[in-house]
Amino acid sequence: MRPLAPGEEYEPLMPAKANPKEVTAWSLVLGLLMAVVFSAATAYLGLKVGQVFEAAIPITIIAVGLASATKRKDPLGENVIIQSIGACSGMIVAGAIFTLPALYILQAKFPGEDISVTFIEVFLSSLLGGVLGILFLIPFRKYFVKEKHGGYPFPEATASTQVLISGEGEGSQAKPLVIASVIGGLYDFVVATFGTWAENFTSTFAAWGETVAMKTKLYFSCNTSAALLGMGYIVGLKYASIICAGSLLIWWIAVPAIGALCPDLMVLDGIKAGDATPQQIFQYAKSIGIGGIAMAGLIGVWNSRKVIQSSFGLIGEVFGKGTSAEKAERTQRDISMKVVVLGILIALCATFLFFYLDVMALQSSPLLFTIVALVIVFVIAFLFTTVAANAIAIVGSNPVSGMTLMTLILASLIMAAVGLKGTGGMVAALIMGGVVCTALSSAGAFVTDLKIGYWLGSTPAKQQTYKFLGIIVSAATAAGVIMILNEAYGFTPDNSDVMAAPQARAMAAVIEPLMMGQGAPWLLYGIGAVIALILNACGISALAFALGMFIPLQLNIPLMIGGAVQWFVSSRSKDEEVNKARSERGTLLASGFIAGGALMGVVSAGLTFGGFNGQILDGAWMTSGSGQLLSLACYLLLIVYLIKATRK
Repeated sequence: MRPLAPGEEYEPLMPAKANPKEVTAWSLVLGLLMAVVFSAATAYLGLKVGQVFEAAIPITIIAVGLASATKRKDPLGENVIIQSIGACSGMIVAGAIFTLPALYILQAKFPGEDISVTFIEVFLSSLLGGVLGILFLIPFRKYFVKEKHGGYPFPEATASTQVLISGEGEGSQAKPLVIASVIGGLYDFVVATFGTWAENFTSTFAAWGETVAMKTKLYFSCNTSAALLGMGYIVGLKYASIICAGSLLIWWIAVPAIGALCPDLMVLDGIKAGDATPQQIFQYAKSIGIGGIAMAGLIGVWNSRKVIQSSFGLIGEVFGKGTSAEKAERTQRDISMKVVVLGILIALCATFLFFYLDVMALQSSPLLFTIVALVIVFVIAFLFTTVAANAIAIVGSNPVSGMTLMTLILASLIMAAVGLKGTGGMVAALIMGGVVCTALSSAGAFVTDLKIGYWLGSTPAKQQTYKFLGIIVSAATAAGVIMILNEAYGFTPDNSDVMAAPQARAMAAVIEPLMMGQGAPWLLYGIGAVIALILNACGISALAFALGMFIPLQLNIPLMIGGAVQWFVSSRSKDEEVNKARSERGTLLASGFIAGGALMGVVSAGLTFGGFNGQILDGAWMTSGSGQLLSLACYLLLIVYLIKATRK
């Protein structure tokens, strides 16, 4: 889309004078169903591997396919609402799983302390953050969506819009998505539930590999799940390469160097680097990645400084024109700014009560700590809202984890300065971070929905109003899945291979030394920060590289493999249209792998939680050479299927 000329008005597919069907029983029920299903799927996948599956495009395809199958008349407006409500899943889940599982990690690490984690705490953290994020973004809709028309690429919004406007012709794409979901779901289900083969193929499948790992600290591992393969395909070779490069820097350079040059260094409690496994040294070296993520977040704030500065001018405009919402034409009609301001005040009051009556209730100065916490949440969430929206508008990726890390560091330092320390301070900082993280994630994701609505001609006020309904459902679902996975697998410090939850573990690792009066690994943080600055100067995504430095190797290698498959299928033909068609079909199949694998992962976790033990082989088979070789063989067959199926 080109920028509009002065005085030019954009004419959407559904004109402002039209009165399309938008909010109906069909769109509400289907939207809420999508929110529940994809909240469960994305929560599982995010905690398992650290990557949140953005469900907007699959939800859009499903909505279009069902509308076509049921022969609904003029379903475009309804499909926008379905997509908008269903997309609450990704934004709420990202905010929840990046922070709140850290409460369980601390609970396991400090068993003697009073660290309780309840459904209400997890639910309210996500709900209040989501509500604040939406309310903070509404005043900026006009700037990002209308005034900057053609100025931002909005990659995800573009893809979703293309599916929606293609209507009935695109409905047939639901079939390959469903088939791939079944294949990916069954593939991952038989591993997680029945233990048919190993989850990871490693260099230690043979004795010589174990010898090399202990002597040189060199180690290779690749998760062979369908969901991760699909994730790598959608991420693409460029960003997958950056992420994988960060991982290899730590695993194949930093870890061996620490083992060889600093053999007496204590990498874990009572374990020296010379005697440690590569995995144990990584637990120490990954602090470099934490420093890189934090600096990448600072870089994002700096790059968006003009948008933040302009926000103060927009606030004056909001109060000056807040009564004219109903006079605007339908396609530019927001919720009344008086309602927005009132909603923000109510949300802040609810957050105050939540902090005062629950989070800070047992502390020495609950009122003081609550007021300080509320100010931190309000200021950071408001200022970083524009950063999140700007990131989504430009690259379709929200650096919310880096910004949340900065929030936790700042919150920990301030709360410790006013007297709140120890485990109580850690719990408070994490819940504050959970609210801020969800707010930023929600704001960034919602700008995509509003842009889709602007292009197609939806009513912004309806998108905004019913977004809150999706937030409630998604927050409850995400909280339930987090608690089920904790009961089934646990988020203990030594359980990262089962439940990676890398962002939550990073949050816990950052705040613990700050709140316990211990020395933080500032040198490693500094090294990571310098690496991020150098990468940014070279035009390389510092956040992607830093995430690679922190996430375990076996979760990054599959991204590279999936990205390589995407490059392969999109470059084999001399006809660019054929390459494009194959790449788009591959995206459908990869989305099916992700959705199916993640959903069946939730089912498997639910069975485990319910006491079902379907393991047909013992645990030794899962890690044996035979179990790993079978895993590799099945993985190769899955890759071959993905490549072959893109040619149909």
